[in-house]
Amino acid sequence: MPFVQVTMVRGRTIEQKHALIAAVSQAVASSLDTPVERVRVAIYEVGPDEWGIGGQPYSIARAVPAEDDP
Repeated sequence: MPFVQVTMVRGRTIEQKHALIAAVSQAVASSLDTPVERVRVAIYEVGPDEWGIGGQPYSIARAVPAEDDP
């Protein structure tokens, strides 16, 4: 049973996450020639200060306000 873990910065809509699960599941099922019902997908979300790009937090690299800013 294939199990896929997706880690991404928080901020996508429920609809986007549902579409991602469907697309990843279908891609894995096709690639591995297995029924889509056997594919599992987990999404892990992190905040912009918990993700690094080029040695900087995402919040700085992409000019995203810190989570504790009003």
